[in-house]
Amino acid sequence: MPNPHNLKLEAADLRVLQLPLKFKFETSFGVQSERILPLLTLHSSGLTGVAEGVMDAKEPLYREETVEGALQVIKHALLPAVLGKTFSNPAQFAATLEPFKGNLMAKAMLEMAFWDLWARSLNVPLSSLLGGVRDTIPVGVSLGIQADLPALLEIVAKHVEQGYKRIKLKIKPGWDVRAVAAVREAYPNIALTVDANSAYTLGQTRVFQALDAYRLEYIEQPLAWDDLHDHAKLQALIQTPLCLDESISSAAVTRKALESKACRVINIKVGRVGGHLEARKIHDVAQAFGAPVWCGGMLETGVGRAHNIHLSTMPNFTLPGDTSSSSRYWTDDIIQQPLEVVDGLMPVPSGAGTGVTLEMGVVERVTLQSEVIRG
Repeated sequence: MPNPHNLKLEAADLRVLQLPLKFKFETSFGVQSERILPLLTLHSSGLTGVAEGVMDAKEPLYREETVEGALQVIKHALLPAVLGKTFSNPAQFAATLEPFKGNLMAKAMLEMAFWDLWARSLNVPLSSLLGGVRDTIPVGVSLGIQADLPALLEIVAKHVEQGYKRIKLKIKPGWDVRAVAAVREAYPNIALTVDANSAYTLGQTRVFQALDAYRLEYIEQPLAWDDLHDHAKLQALIQTPLCLDESISSAAVTRKALESKACRVINIKVGRVGGHLEARKIHDVAQAFGAPVWCGGMLETGVGRAHNIHLSTMPNFTLPGDTSSSSRYWTDDIIQQPLEVVDGLMPVPSGAGTGVTLEMGVVERVTLQSEVIRG
């Protein structure tokens, strides 16, 4: 067992995986039927730490990063900066990556893998190092755009019956008020939200004023991914709280968003903001403003899902997140442990680190490319 205060990074296993989704998932970006993702394993004295990337496979539709671009940054900038070096904690590790601008999703892969490695070296769960306070977390579900209203009501009914604590509907122009009205009429008392993924402009404010009638918990990211100003203008014109997702890249941006009243709720995706350290800072800033946070999903495998679950144990994660059952998405997940919701609650994986272990037979089967890089 290595000294937990002295982890030398010896090698990295960098893979690209391709996994088919069990269903087509439609958002305002388009339709997704599979996930192509990078998977990183860091090695130190017989221990490993694992994380996955959440960037788009080919086209930068969610934010700027793509898998191919991330691989170049990881192989030629980030890994050379850390391999062969010794780190005593995640803050020291993250400081080594700080000079490299942007590329937050690529950085997050390394930082999250190091957190997993560090927690395993200490033989404690990741949640305990992050400041977690619970051993189960409330879970909602994100439902894609459907072919018609009957299909929407059918899939909502299925997930309400399964006990999810919040139903989130993806919306886009032409699929918004009518869809929400139909669901709210059928289910007057469920916690209901919508996610626009930046599909609207301020000129479409009347859509969101109409949505005020349906008692939504919040409206997620209606306007441009980089526009706090117009979100603040929209929030002043509607009653429903706005929640920012794509716009939130750091604790500093979080402060500006809440100070300017561009939103009242924050979606934290650890893979979007550069890793757990920044995610904790965002959590703390939002808590200081009295703004609740929740953990968004990016169709993660069990590896990313486990990281999200551990993060969601922190005190200000008071709204249900998108960490729904892994089996909802994958016929065969890439981890050995099942991550399954029971009565709307997801148990936090027990054991050191993230508490999950790669199922290497599945990993090998879905690997498109693999490379071992040594320090």
